Amino acid sequence: MGILAKIFTWWDGATIGTHLWASRAGGEHVGTDAAGNKYYRAKAKGGANNGSYTQRGKRWVIYAGVNDASCVPSEWHGWLHGTYDEVPESHLPPPKVWEVDYTPNATGTRQAYFPQGALERGGKRARAVGDYEAWTPGSTEG
Repeated sequence: MGILAKIFTWWDGATIGTHLWASRAGGEHVGTDAAGNKYYRAKAKGGANNGSYTQRGKRWVIYAGVNDASCVPSEWHGWLHGTYDEVPESHLPPPKVWEVDYTPNATGTRQAYFPQGALERGGKRARAVGDYEAWTPGSTEG
């Protein structure tokens, strides 16, 4: 099932097309993040980079699991988008004691947050208290 999964699934890791394109582009593996995502770059073709987007070398990520851009750490996001040229591990400051580990985006999963009153939690909200009074059609106040 491995080869069939690579051909027909685009949402879980790299497809056959991605592997073919990466090998044709001459991608150089530059690093791997804590989640196992692998980062690649291909040198710009045709001379020195004058700063234009079209002459910049290509950079891309092959995800370790589901293709979810929120799984890319901020330092690698900056590198992917050309904010800086050095690989992030070469110039990252040491982590602070108050920093927490990254948690992926839970939207669309069972771990997603649903506020009280959401249909997914039964659709019942607490009754409003205080000076709130619902508007009734035909009433004179309001």
